[in-house]
Amino acid sequence: MKALRLPLERAEVDALAVGDLVTVSGTVTMSIGLPTHQRMVDHLARGEPLPVDLRGGAFFHLSCFNRERADGQGHEALYLNPTTSTRYSPYMPSLIEGAGLRLVGGKGGLDDASVQALQRQGCVYLSFLGGGCTLLSQAIRRVVAVHWTDYIAQFRLLTLEVEDLGAATVAIDAHGRSVYADLRQQAEQRLQALRAARA
Repeated sequence: MKALRLPLERAEVDALAVGDLVTVSGTVTMSIGLPTHQRMVDHLARGEPLPVDLRGGAFFHLSCFNRERADGQGHEALYLNPTTSTRYSPYMPSLIEGAGLRLVGGKGGLDDASVQALQRQGCVYLSFLGGGCTLLSQAIRRVVAVHWTDYIAQFRLLTLEVEDLGAATVAIDAHGRSVYADLRQQAEQRLQALRAARA
């Protein structure tokens, strides 16, 4: 198990390989909103800074219900749960490189264009345990910032302080290696073998 503490330098990310198990500590930002991703990309395209500086940091596809505390002293985050990243693929190359990210993640992987952006930027994709809400939520320490509160809770741009978030698997590394590509190749080879056996 490798313990990653944000922010990260490129050399630290380049040292990670597909299959490595990691935990993440520090401040991480997240959203599962498609309009949130579009808004982020639009900001970057206009040369406007995002509400939170993500350089050297992490942006995850983790769902989190957050609300104002009963005492009025900021927000509280109630849980973390990964969602499928593939639907965000059209936005991710721009976010990965434009925001200077080192870690992205969720579940299900990203498309080839995103894999190429990971290589150029020096960033990896982490696969979080699907249905691992109870385990992942234990990492929450505090809400650092909540941006774009005009969205529902899970779509907001949320930054949390976490400690030992994970474990997560490096599923796409910064060298273009991908567990999803490997599995797809294995499945295609298996299918060809089955077809040949029935011929």
